[in-house]
Amino acid sequence: MIFRTKKHSLELYNTLLQLSRSLYFYNKIKLKDTFETRIYLMFIHFAIILIIYKKKNIIFSQHLYDDLFHCIENNLREIGLGDVAVNKKMKDLNKFFYDILLKINANKESFKVNQKLVIKYFNELGNVKDIKYKYFEGYFTKFYNFCFDIEAKIMLKETLKFKVE
Repeated sequence: MIFRTKKHSLELYNTLLQLSRSLYFYNKIKLKDTFETRIYLMFIHFAIILIIYKKKNIIFSQHLYDDLFHCIENNLREIGLGDVAVNKKMKDLNKFFYDILLKINANKESFKVNQKLVIKYFNELGNVKDIKYKYFEGYFTKFYNFCFDIEAKIMLKETLKFKVE
């Protein structure tokens, strides 16, 4: 009997991971380089991509979404978390992702970063008048505008070309 395993796509995960590793966040904005910081940055990038898909009336692949969370779950297991801890962490991460997805855009007409949400997840940014917050907000506004101009079927690959300085 031959066992078949489901092949997971790593494209979305690898793209979001690479975006979350941008030195801009750690050198310019001075965010702490932690697992949580990277996950939150991945979630914000992903939420922006999903917002763009929705505005363009394009359906985002459920398989890509599932594969992203499968990769995150595998990483939690690789760092040594057991089944119970992984399940709890995944439940929390799903809750954080939907919080970010539903609240990141504070303006329905265009894109405006929700200040309260950002400070909630990145309290080291201080407040909205802090220069680090301005850099953070500027980055994601530019990321949104960059991605919005890209055709949906090549967006994931093309987002890696995004640079800000």
